[in-house]
Amino acid sequence: MMRKILNFLNKVIIYLIVFFTGAAVLIIEITATRILAPYFGNTLFSVSSIIGIVLAALSLGYYLGGILADKYPHPFLFFSLILLSGVFSFFIEVFRKSILPLLGYSLGMKVGPPFVSCLLFFAPSLLLGMISPLAIKLKTKEVEEIGRVSGRIFFYSTIGSICGSFLTGFFLIPHFGTSKIIISTSFLLFIIGITGIFFSLTKKIAKENFLLLTILFIVVLAFSSQEGPYLPLSFYYHPSSSTVFQKDGFYQQIIIQDIPLAKIGDDIDEKLRILSLDGGLHSGIYLNSDELAFEYTKYYLIYQILLPNAEKALFLGGGGYTVPRQILLENNNIKKIDVVEIDPDLFSLAKKYFKLPEDPRLVNYINDARRFLIENPEKYDLIFCDTYLSLNTIPFHLTTVEFFHLLKEHLNQNGIVVINLIGNLKNEKYNFLLSEIKTIRSVFDNIYLFAVESPNSLEVQNFILLALNHSEKINFQDPSFLNHPHYIIQNLSSKLINLNDLDLESFPIFSDDFSPIEYFVAKQF
Repeated sequence: MMRKILNFLNKVIIYLIVFFTGAAVLIIEITATRILAPYFGNTLFSVSSIIGIVLAALSLGYYLGGILADKYPHPFLFFSLILLSGVFSFFIEVFRKSILPLLGYSLGMKVGPPFVSCLLFFAPSLLLGMISPLAIKLKTKEVEEIGRVSGRIFFYSTIGSICGSFLTGFFLIPHFGTSKIIISTSFLLFIIGITGIFFSLTKKIAKENFLLLTILFIVVLAFSSQEGPYLPLSFYYHPSSSTVFQKDGFYQQIIIQDIPLAKIGDDIDEKLRILSLDGGLHSGIYLNSDELAFEYTKYYLIYQILLPNAEKALFLGGGGYTVPRQILLENNNIKKIDVVEIDPDLFSLAKKYFKLPEDPRLVNYINDARRFLIENPEKYDLIFCDTYLSLNTIPFHLTTVEFFHLLKEHLNQNGIVVINLIGNLKNEKYNFLLSEIKTIRSVFDNIYLFAVESPNSLEVQNFILLALNHSEKINFQDPSFLNHPHYIIQNLSSKLINLNDLDLESFPIFSDDFSPIEYFVAKQF
């Protein structure tokens, strides 16, 4: 029985190896999008660069591998290439921690992704590409077998890539950090390589030892906790002392940190708790008070003047759920707050780390904002739209005229929309903010724009756009605004931008058919 098993393993071992190496290519490729996202966002430039560089490396690898296969058709070379691919895969993590923080933010959105992708992912992809031609050579005994063997090799390699793709997206990234995934993949390749080299040099079959090591690796990975040790190499990464939570979620890297501030009084140290998503600051609270930490979030107070009797609110984008929490705390007239957040982790994290209370008035939906609007016919008095994490991470389908028509359809007769935008007011040919204002203005006739920092600044900052579902004009110098107890409302008139001063004529309206937001943003830097 054991001899039959060994004979079977002897026949299929090459196919199993190309299956694993094919899976490794896609695991690295998909994880690469998470590695680049904190620096360049999940943009077309990042995705295109990763796919292009990996394909270029694989193509060159197939070519060079074919040459080596004819000159040195030996298992030692085959397994040496696998071992080297594991070494270079590990260096992805080394470069990511040491070099990428220095280069990432100094490179532009268009130049950075291809350069960094080449630096991090070209070498391991090249080596993995060289494996298939050698595998074909090792499995081919007669000329007549070339077609059948090559077909099987590419079949199993592609099946491995398919499995690696689904495994990474549906299991590995949601349950393990990108560091763990990259290091574990490199470890698997290293084990396959070093085991194969050993047996090729000693001319022993004993393939069951190889399978035993592989199974051991999988068990170690499966029973590793998110925070605990998972490999002997786990010492390599140590989170910052200010980090209270870190995880690679389904859509983004989530980091929660406590930042000490200056002393207040004699004995109290105030701390600021912040939520970062893919490296961009999103939400913040003071641990010793209920005050919102970020200035732009305080503009939600506009509704107190415009719609003091509002009963139903919709938030597109939850983040730390800090603004929904404020409304729950201060307004008993609000009967329902629906929050749509695509990341399934953030709601529970908001309750644990950002003081979000249990309240039956708040209903959380894990969904894409636009899909929610299509599926849910309900209308609201208030809609707060905060779905743009940064200029690098803007979902294009939430920037188009079709999306804003959906927003308008979900407003009650006198409803309002408050939208957080990011950009600058430079009158340049490609300006995301100015095109977005024109897009929104094509749907809402009555809109107002506020600069959170200064209406005179041409630097990148947050802007709050107020869109009304009626034609009645607002006088922000009215006593009801100037005498409001909160300084944000008092100063609205000084933050207001006169839209008639903006020359929007030459800027395109974004649509589902034409929304090149990454190109517009890249042109601004």
